Amino acid sequence: MHNHSVTGSYGPPPHRHIEKHKHFGVEVPPADVARPKVALVGNPNVGKSLFFNYLSGMYVDVSNYPGTTVEYTRGRYRTYDVFDTPGVYGISSFSDEEGVTRDVLLDADIVLNIVDAVHLERDLFLTQQLIDMGKKVAVMLNFMDEVEKVGLEIDLKLLTSLLGVPVYRTTAITKSGFEQIDEAIEHARKGEQDPTLHRRLHDMLSITGSEAEALLILEGDEVIAERHGVKPGHEREHIYIERRNRVNLIINAVLSEKGVRTRVATALGRWAMNPWTGFPILLGVLYLIYLFVGKLIAQDLVEFTETTFGNGMWEPWIRGIVLNYVSADSWLGTILVGEFGVLTMTVTYLLFLLLPLVIAFYLSLAVMEDSGYLPRLATLVDRSLNTIGLNGSAVIPLILGFGCVTMATITTRLLGSEREKTIATSILQFAIPCSAQLAVVAALLTGAGFQAILLYSVTIFTVFVLIGTVLHRTLPGRTSPLLIDLPPMRLPRLDNVLRKTAYRAYFFMKEATPWFFAGACGVGVLQVTGFLTVWQDALAPLTTGWLQLPREAANAFVMGMVRRDFGAAGLYDLGLSGSQVVVALVTITLFTPCIASLMVMLKERGLKEASIVWMGTWVMAFLVGGILSQILL
Repeated sequence: MHNHSVTGSYGPPPHRHIEKHKHFGVEVPPADVARPKVALVGNPNVGKSLFFNYLSGMYVDVSNYPGTTVEYTRGRYRTYDVFDTPGVYGISSFSDEEGVTRDVLLDADIVLNIVDAVHLERDLFLTQQLIDMGKKVAVMLNFMDEVEKVGLEIDLKLLTSLLGVPVYRTTAITKSGFEQIDEAIEHARKGEQDPTLHRRLHDMLSITGSEAEALLILEGDEVIAERHGVKPGHEREHIYIERRNRVNLIINAVLSEKGVRTRVATALGRWAMNPWTGFPILLGVLYLIYLFVGKLIAQDLVEFTETTFGNGMWEPWIRGIVLNYVSADSWLGTILVGEFGVLTMTVTYLLFLLLPLVIAFYLSLAVMEDSGYLPRLATLVDRSLNTIGLNGSAVIPLILGFGCVTMATITTRLLGSEREKTIATSILQFAIPCSAQLAVVAALLTGAGFQAILLYSVTIFTVFVLIGTVLHRTLPGRTSPLLIDLPPMRLPRLDNVLRKTAYRAYFFMKEATPWFFAGACGVGVLQVTGFLTVWQDALAPLTTGWLQLPREAANAFVMGMVRRDFGAAGLYDLGLSGSQVVVALVTITLFTPCIASLMVMLKERGLKEASIVWMGTWVMAFLVGGILSQILL
């Protein structure tokens, strides 16, 4: 956090004093016990600092990068101590920011809840939690100028009545409405709690001493539960769902659209989250992504770039240079420009196959994100993904996995806990075919008929659910709640989309490239030392006896370790029957991740976890494939 003192007449009358504190524990540094404490609380980027600057007279520049908002600022305004808290989506102990805000809030007498009026659906969730905590609250509806621009209308009188606390219109950047802050502090009061929840909180007062701490214990806050020597509750999901339902009812009552375009966008946003309309919309979106990424890019463009620029231009050129200095049959020549050459196959794979796919997928992701659809998709699938230990945000890496599992493995970083990262990574490695592999799989299944397509799809989906369910039930911990920003639906801005795509594609390639070269070098060493042939010979009895496939299918599995689509493509010329196609494709899909995915998984999840997943894919692939073989053949 960067602070800059500003002299001159800024803000309200004198009597200002500022102190900065770094938060190291759960205790809030002592303030003047005789002075009432006012806490400014709100979601990230709602303008809290502008309110604090006005009250304290000091300019505070707050950085929103992770780890920097664990500081808070305290100032004095008239007869009050004023606290500027980090931006949070909820009050709990799931992050350092939430912990700091929680501790300041529990000690506060009055809460000024700063709300982004444009994102009322998102921000009122926190407002309702503050009310449920039994705190004295006044709501400052900020960005009211933006509300008018986007064609929204908010019934303030009805909102005040439904929340049970005073609500004020403000535009912080121009200080419009700031003259009402004194009134807001003076008239802050307890709001409308859910009657059932209110009774439960009062029953716990003998243990906790306050409704706020009672609510946090019910919601599973381990820190607060430990303070009072009780076990944390397990009702967070139920309370959150009820709270979200109350907020949705309030939104439907107080929010209306003035313009046709705004009404259409709002309606589309609601349809995207309603299961009856949301899943058909999702199928349509996925089909469009398939046409763009899976067909236009993965099949047409990549086939052109890989064949023309990679195999036709780059590889002959670099091979000619290298072979001037080393023999093609030497161990160095094999590693550098051989079948799995570091300078031939790897460069072709990175630049002319992977890069177009990465750009296409990040472009699709940026369009969904900038239009406001992606967070609604996460909300739509949240409850479904909860059954396998993930929340709605996991839909992003899972969708990306159908483009490139390697890229998707990196994006699991956005998930909230190590447990969820482990579950998502395992599902990606076991049961998600990448687009390059999927294109070959689709071609083979189409020739095998509808029954083969159905058998393949049901089997892979069953494994998908099975892996998630088993890990969900065995790994310690629980699924984190989905707290996500719901921006308005709108047409994506081209500059935003291109900037996000270029930034993400660049950093993905920067991180992944060294691991690709390392993997290719490793395979080259296996080939030179003869261990690659040993793998092929070792797999041959398993493929012919257990899977009942031709002996040559062993080569496809070895190739699948290098690149997934190489493995699937290796089944093309084997003359398989329809049932054999299903067995072979199920096995190759569940089979060990390609060398690039393995390298990234080692980097992201560590040697122990990556090794367990890698060995597990061997067992799962041949187990499921063999069972299918015994049933079908």
